Amino acid sequence: MFNSHYHERILLTSLFVSFILFFNPVQSFSHGLGIDHPPPVKVDGREIAISAQISPSFIDETSDYKIIVRGFDKKTDENIENISFIIGLSLGDKLIFRNFFFAPDGQVTINAHPTADTEIKISSKSEPLLGAFTATDENQIELTGPIFTSGGLYRLEISINTIDAPTNFLDEPIRYDAYVSMVEAIPYVQKSKEGTDVTFTVKSYFDTINSFEYKPEENLVAFEMPFDWSEQNLSHTSFVHEEVSFPKNFADFLTPSYIGRVNGIDLFKSAIMIDDYSEQDVRIVHFMLPQDHLNLLQREQTKGIFTQPPNSIKFELLASEEVQFPVMAFTDNDEFRVDLSWDPTIIEPNKKTKFIFTIRDPVSLNPLRESSYDFVLIQDGNEIHRTSGVAEIGGYYEDYTFSEDSKGPVSVRLENIRGTGVSTEIVVQVVPEFGPMTLIILAAAVASIIAFTARTKVNPRL
Repeated sequence: MFNSHYHERILLTSLFVSFILFFNPVQSFSHGLGIDHPPPVKVDGREIAISAQISPSFIDETSDYKIIVRGFDKKTDENIENISFIIGLSLGDKLIFRNFFFAPDGQVTINAHPTADTEIKISSKSEPLLGAFTATDENQIELTGPIFTSGGLYRLEISINTIDAPTNFLDEPIRYDAYVSMVEAIPYVQKSKEGTDVTFTVKSYFDTINSFEYKPEENLVAFEMPFDWSEQNLSHTSFVHEEVSFPKNFADFLTPSYIGRVNGIDLFKSAIMIDDYSEQDVRIVHFMLPQDHLNLLQREQTKGIFTQPPNSIKFELLASEEVQFPVMAFTDNDEFRVDLSWDPTIIEPNKKTKFIFTIRDPVSLNPLRESSYDFVLIQDGNEIHRTSGVAEIGGYYEDYTFSEDSKGPVSVRLENIRGTGVSTEIVVQVVPEFGPMTLIILAAAVASIIAFTARTKVNPRL
């Protein structure tokens, strides 16, 4: 069983992906997290389409999975009856299974159960007819053996041989390649500058990571995964999403911002997103590369004497002390965007801090006039300040002076925005009141930023 935290992580991931796709629209045929829709094929004036899905899309030792392949008319979205499929599943160069399936209602559902067996076995209540397993609600297809033992980009090779009637064979089988990403959290224990162990965790929402290194002298993380930079592959790759996390008590790498690189090329600042909200003691940094960014990177790599980029992506994440304002936060339903800044940049006890915010429409980015709100400060799970107000022109500010007891991370919340009950939350750091030289050293710990995180006043995900 998955707990509420698992669902919360999926929801936040969907929020990141939805934002990228909203502002970077691409065609709908693309590699996907848990599901893929290859381009349809025209047959006698009809567009025959398929969807390929693996659910759940996160590798978990306690999980069973479902592999679902559906054939349908693209125009009507209605299933095509009496389809016979050949379905093959592979990861990298390893073929997991390939077999014949017959779907009277147009959909094959395979119940996959990872076991310690060394061989893959497929079974159902009824015997295969002419070598094909018939998939119906009454005749469930079961798959057991060493399957979904690791994450990565799974390939489903699918061909359709009959449609509409069991004996209506096509002149040429329709062939599709679907690619479905399965996510696995991989821990990497690295040495800090002082020689202590630090555990970094990587989640790849595309393909398997094959190397990882933390370089303490450069304060840089580097990891690599296979990637096909061909134009054909890029044309149906809508985005690449990678996630690096590490403990918040690892101060060396807990900086206000980061520089991201791919194969030595600096990324746009928007490609790196910081999330301090999902895990209480863990910071998560996201690489989000939409299709237009990937195309730009491909063109950059083909300049000069190199005619082809490598067959991989090498990600680099470099700690930076630059504070980037405003910090943006979105509500759960993407109904509002809140931009937040604070002055002074370094928040100290016994000195007044001005929190400046603007409540915006997330699409037009226009400030929303007459926006009511509750401004709340929370530390160690306890509410230390609350006030209510109305941002008459969409933007306003609140002043607060922290006490000596408030040193450390503080959650800044805007709750019940415009009376809707939804909220946003951003974490800042209150640093000790020391001299100027110490403040320079501590500047790297300023502003633990949550980007694109959200939570309702009464959180429905818990």
